[in-house]
Amino acid sequence: MHSVLINAFLSSSPDYERLFESLSWSSESWPDKERIEALTAFIEGLGPALAESDTAPFTAAKRRCIQDQIESVIVTRCLPLLWRISAESGGGARCRETTAAVCRLVSACVPLCDEAVPGRMALSVLPALQSEEDSPGPGRLSAEVASEVMAALIPSLSADEQLTLTTLSSALSCIKTLPDALISKITVRLLMTLLNSSRGARLKTIVRSVLDDLCSWHASHRTPVVAERALLCLTALSGHLLTPNSVPSASSASPCEHDPRLSLQFWRIVQDGLTHRDSVPRKRALYLLKRCVALSEEEGLDCPPSPSVEGKYETLFKWAPNKSKLLREFWEDYALVMETLEENQIHVVRPVLNRIDTLIQTTVDDSQASGQGLFHPSWLLCVYQRMFHSENKSLMREGVCHLLELRVLQQPAFALAFSQFIVGPFMDVLSESSLFHRSIGQSVGDCPELAAKLQVFMATFFSSLPQEQRGRVLLQLIEQLGCKHWCAVPLLFISQAISKLPPSPLLGIEGLTALREVLRCTMITHQIQLRGAAQCFLLNSALCLTDVSAVTLDDVFSFLMHFRADESLCRGSHIWNQLCAWLSENEGNFKPRAVDSISTGAATKKETVRGYVQGEIYTYLQVPASTGKSEVMLPDFREADKLARAVLLCVDMENSQLGSEIGNTVESLLSPLLDTLNRVSTNIYLPLRKSDKSLQLMLRLLQLGKIPRCQGAGEERVADPLQEFVLRRLCGELQEVNGKSPSSSVSQHALALMCACAVQIFKYQSLSRNFMNPFGGLIIQRCLFFHYQVPSVAKQVVRAVAMASLATVCGLMEQEVTDMRSETISVLKLVTDYFYSPLSSSLHSQTLLGNFNKRLLKPQAVDCSRGLIRNMCLSSFNSDVEVQSALLQDWGRIAANFMRDQWICLSFLIKATATAEVSKVPETLRAALSCSVEALALLPSDLVLPVLTFMKTTLPQVRHSLTQSEALCVEAVRLSWELVQGLNTNAHDFWPALRGFISMAFDHKLLEMTHTQALTFKATLKQIVIELKELSQSKSGVFGVLVQHCCQTWLPTDRGSSDQTDTGFSSVFSHVNILAEACVYGPVFRRDQRLIQDVQIYVEQEFADSVVLTSDNRDDQLPRTCVLAFLSHLDPSNLQHQKLIEELVMALLKKDNDISKSKVRYYSNSLQHRVKNRAWQTVLLLLPKLREEFVTTLLNRVFEAGFCSNQASVKYLIEWMMILILVHYPQHMDSFWACFSMDHEKTKTSICTFLSVLVHFSVFIPNLEDKAAQLRKALDIILQWCFNHNFSVRLYALLALKRVWGLAQDWTGQEVVGLEGLAAVINACLNQAEAMQSTGNANKNWIRIQEHFFFGAFHPIRDYSVETIFYTFPSLSELADEEWILPWKFEKPLCFSASPSCPLRNAAPDLSQLQPGDWIQQDKSEQDKEERWAEVQKKITPWRLEIQEQEPELQLVPPQRAVRMGKLHGSLLVVASLIDKSTNLGGLCRTCEIFGASALVLDSLRHVSDKHFQSLSVSSELWLPLLEVKPVELTDFLQVKKNEGYCIVGVEQTANSRSLQDYQFPEKTLLLLGNEREGIPANLLQMLDVCVEIPQQGVIRSLNVHVSAALLIWEYTRQHLTSVDHGDFFLR
Repeated sequence: MHSVLINAFLSSSPDYERLFESLSWSSESWPDKERIEALTAFIEGLGPALAESDTAPFTAAKRRCIQDQIESVIVTRCLPLLWRISAESGGGARCRETTAAVCRLVSACVPLCDEAVPGRMALSVLPALQSEEDSPGPGRLSAEVASEVMAALIPSLSADEQLTLTTLSSALSCIKTLPDALISKITVRLLMTLLNSSRGARLKTIVRSVLDDLCSWHASHRTPVVAERALLCLTALSGHLLTPNSVPSASSASPCEHDPRLSLQFWRIVQDGLTHRDSVPRKRALYLLKRCVALSEEEGLDCPPSPSVEGKYETLFKWAPNKSKLLREFWEDYALVMETLEENQIHVVRPVLNRIDTLIQTTVDDSQASGQGLFHPSWLLCVYQRMFHSENKSLMREGVCHLLELRVLQQPAFALAFSQFIVGPFMDVLSESSLFHRSIGQSVGDCPELAAKLQVFMATFFSSLPQEQRGRVLLQLIEQLGCKHWCAVPLLFISQAISKLPPSPLLGIEGLTALREVLRCTMITHQIQLRGAAQCFLLNSALCLTDVSAVTLDDVFSFLMHFRADESLCRGSHIWNQLCAWLSENEGNFKPRAVDSISTGAATKKETVRGYVQGEIYTYLQVPASTGKSEVMLPDFREADKLARAVLLCVDMENSQLGSEIGNTVESLLSPLLDTLNRVSTNIYLPLRKSDKSLQLMLRLLQLGKIPRCQGAGEERVADPLQEFVLRRLCGELQEVNGKSPSSSVSQHALALMCACAVQIFKYQSLSRNFMNPFGGLIIQRCLFFHYQVPSVAKQVVRAVAMASLATVCGLMEQEVTDMRSETISVLKLVTDYFYSPLSSSLHSQTLLGNFNKRLLKPQAVDCSRGLIRNMCLSSFNSDVEVQSALLQDWGRIAANFMRDQWICLSFLIKATATAEVSKVPETLRAALSCSVEALALLPSDLVLPVLTFMKTTLPQVRHSLTQSEALCVEAVRLSWELVQGLNTNAHDFWPALRGFISMAFDHKLLEMTHTQALTFKATLKQIVIELKELSQSKSGVFGVLVQHCCQTWLPTDRGSSDQTDTGFSSVFSHVNILAEACVYGPVFRRDQRLIQDVQIYVEQEFADSVVLTSDNRDDQLPRTCVLAFLSHLDPSNLQHQKLIEELVMALLKKDNDISKSKVRYYSNSLQHRVKNRAWQTVLLLLPKLREEFVTTLLNRVFEAGFCSNQASVKYLIEWMMILILVHYPQHMDSFWACFSMDHEKTKTSICTFLSVLVHFSVFIPNLEDKAAQLRKALDIILQWCFNHNFSVRLYALLALKRVWGLAQDWTGQEVVGLEGLAAVINACLNQAEAMQSTGNANKNWIRIQEHFFFGAFHPIRDYSVETIFYTFPSLSELADEEWILPWKFEKPLCFSASPSCPLRNAAPDLSQLQPGDWIQQDKSEQDKEERWAEVQKKITPWRLEIQEQEPELQLVPPQRAVRMGKLHGSLLVVASLIDKSTNLGGLCRTCEIFGASALVLDSLRHVSDKHFQSLSVSSELWLPLLEVKPVELTDFLQVKKNEGYCIVGVEQTANSRSLQDYQFPEKTLLLLGNEREGIPANLLQMLDVCVEIPQQGVIRSLNVHVSAALLIWEYTRQHLTSVDHGDFFLR
């Protein structure tokens, strides 16, 4: 029709120039789309007239003039308009429509112009494709617009092969450089147009170039981004790449040049796509795989075509026609597994996990049959890696467990094929801590199921590897541990698994280096106990797996330096003894050092440990002669550390071999060292460096050589002369300090090192107080009392070293118990007088004491380098912590240490009986306390512990005058608490400071104050208790420190006396709230916190002899175990104890009552549930200690609690409580019977509690007086409830009736006279009830309630024990396992005082053998095995549907009925050609009609006649335009709609998808809906302009396609309702 109109118009209007002018527009304007389309139609109509023929109406000149005008349209009209469109930010429907119209105009103009015009225009446009600018400047095209222009020019460039290749190169370059948002819009448009415009050899050349370029790019940059972009292009070009008969013959020169199936890199791209993190590349990769399989089956050709090709290249994909069925089934199963994994729901994925086993078995069988196999193992690795990348942790765990149980890895070929996957992706997924949670059914302290499987897997895997590959794979695995940060739990269990490998020489020096990196970098931030355990495992691994012939002894001892003595490799520990045995076993087998071979000329000479140590000592002490210059840097301390370990290991190794005394071995080894030390004080020519190194080595030997004295008697004989030498030499060095000149560098070095050595010797040798005489006095007289005029660094260091030495001696003397001599007392008095000398002579002035908080003078110039400062730091005696280089330069830290050392001395002096008189004056005490408050403000938080120790002694002494100094005491306590809180993030210093603060603020003398004393001070303490409990919610173990301290303070001193008043114990009545809070303490942990606690318990139980450190009692069950152990020591005959028990019971019952009456609903295992359970556990434990009178008052509260709604665990405890009360106090039976007379509306189902008590009627009937009457009473009451309307009540009543009636039948004699008349009634009742319960769930519940532990194996008297209350009952009641308190925990803090009435452990094992369960649990149906495709949905392959060829464009003609009804249609076009279910299409048709969609596109109009379609469409198809577009035609159809200005929107979840609630729909929107199972095919994804996802909050990750479409259609309608008045559009 257009052509007819144009021809008629041209024939009647020959003035073409005027037509050009009227249809054109100015270069500055933005024309309407209709004007551009009119000009396009006009120029297209000129085409036949401009053709050179005899009948052409134009002359050559006229033709040339028109061609010039057409070319002018391109240059002066099209390009400026395209520049303006490119400059528009954001674009929109207008820009898209105009761009499409202009490009159609260009495509109409170019064929009519000169042949050079397309080339020139293409060369001007191509540079814009390389631009990455979002908004190009004036005169430049955007990349998106440039691609549309090039797509219009490409058909005219077909003759220019060079320009075509240039365009191809630019398109491929765009793939690598442009942003992600433009890739699918630009590159696919260009590549598709190029391929569609090419034929024959050129088409093959382009296809080969694209494939080669993408494969080489991926080979050089194998990243997820490259794989994603390569898959996008390969999917778009799959119609050209994967065509039938594309595989060349075997005689072809280059068999891999056309078919991607023969390209190794192509399959690597596909595999990378299958394991990609984004779902879209995964879908594209699976699409390509399925296309290749379908094509291979269709062609029936060998792939690879010849053995030569297979031998030349590694082949990932193979096809054999004679095994077509096997291959098809394998790849169908494979595709099914990969598609199902997209669901990310374990209940959906678990049914197809058996398919993985099928895949593996098929691969194994084929490999064994053919020798090489058709299925490469790497495809199986893709399945596991996809599971490892899942967002669902359960699915990730399922994948890990499945791989750990993979038996195929027992075959060497598969083990080797999997090796790189194991050390790569598998190790990456094992870094997830949540994998190591305990499985269902495991108890606290058990090894996690996955960790146990990992141990077996590692041993099996490495045993299956070829012998020559094991060392290489193990080294890679260890290097993987050291290349990134690992959490503590995964690293612990991986280290344990490595340590369980069979002993084999696999690791050389590279292996030790890799293990060292793990120790040095990976574990530095881990929790201390888990770090120590991991170190033990790694060291054990090194001992079992190191090839001793490949490493020297020097390599071994250098490696051992990285194991901390305070965490793992401590002398005397299990791992230390194991190391000694290993050295002894391999002695002489180590690799000789190269230096030995050179010097001795005997390369094969064996090196012994003793020979190595002796040689190292000799080398260590060999230093150059002194140059006469002052040396201010100490030698490297690590050399001494390494040599000291070697010496001690040699000593212990030889001692275990020979049984000789340690002293003789040490003396023979250290003779060169002792000789050097003996000459330090006599040989003035001895090099300073040699003396320093000697002292360093001795210092480290003393630090590391900590063993019990009974084992080290020989070493004491060696240390005795050294002790005497060091003290003599040290005093000599101190005497060199005078007021006129600073000590020499030699003296300064010796002073620091000898102080450190002296301290270690004192500690090692149990220092006598006699050493205080010469040493302490000299320090005071020569160093502290002397005032320097010039504050040089050297003089300040001497003062600091002297004070540090004095502080250490004071600390050691505090630990001694021997009496002091008069000389020592005089020195101590001298020190006391020094500190307590006042600034003012008037004591009433309350001025601060003169020498408290003395500070080092800041030096005027740093005239001494780091050596002196380092010496001073060494004298601070942090011997187990390496001094950091940054600390050595921190003068402020040195000054703080100096002040800290003063308070160490003061804390000792104030407690010393011989020197405390001067400090007991009240005014002096207040002044000292004021100084301590000042020190808290001056010192860093991590150095305040000595101040807190001083305050611990001072505060109780000022309590008598608290009225005068209460404000000062409150300030001291509050400031101390703030400092401790400030250390919350510093685990190293927080816990010592917390313990020091609690021992100070909660001193027993302060706790003894009455309610009328120091009200403000006591209120402060109560507030601190609250804050401590709050802090414990986020930091485990804080509240336990307070409870443990208080329980130790209040622990009864004399259980036998009831009249004696225990002053310390009496203070507990002011703090009953602490005990009550401790009884119910226990936060609800996060999963990660619970995991750490479980692993700590596991380490403590299983490896207590290997790990040096424990968990510092930071278990959050510690407060409860402490307070319960404390309560077990209470004597009910003691009035004070009895009063405390009763107050505590009432406090706990109040907590229970408050929760019951609160309106907050609580669920199982919530904090409220746990508090109630803990309260009743404690009350039940204290029941034997309660007086009868108190029980009488308590009984009504117990009955009231029984009427409340309680969780099962609480209900059992209350029932047990009632049973025990009735057993011991049977006179309360009438009160119990009265509970059944309560209002039925109040009791409801809570009457089951009291019926449960009657089930155990046999327990307390022996203590009843009138047994017959009580039996009759019980039967009368039970019968009333047997026919209650509530099922649960009936069930409990029937069980009670059965038990009580059975008891009545067992009794004989006169006691039961009168029950004969009830026999017939009761038997009939029971028979009828049994018959009613004979079928269905009722029968199952009847059986289960009788087998339930509370009514079966449990006996209330026999099973009464701490174990039953706190461990067995919680576990059987399905409480969370962190509520289970193991019996051994009660023995740790205070040693639980068990008694015959309340034993610690349960004597009968019946309960402990039961499994948790409840009679009301639901039935679990068994899943039967189904047919091959029964349990999951099979995916449909859309390209294999038989689709008839149809024309690419179909006209949309709405039904005339809709027009006559005046129905409004919007611009929303819904494409449902991929949907194949008639029910979904019928509902979708109805939705589209209601909301006014312009049309609905179906794959076939035959759906309309389907009855399922009609049942849901309800005649909406009569009013909605329908269009038929086959799936095979969708690509062309979508491109046409794009050219018409439609925005193509798909419902798909991708990395760049937009949320539905944020997306603004353009007016012209085409909504493309995916298949019900597969979604939108991968070959159509690149056609989308935007992907929209629906926000979800639930677990199920997908909606029905009709529901998803309805949500988007309504959102589109809602957004566009405001633009048009739709009248009655809204549904009523």
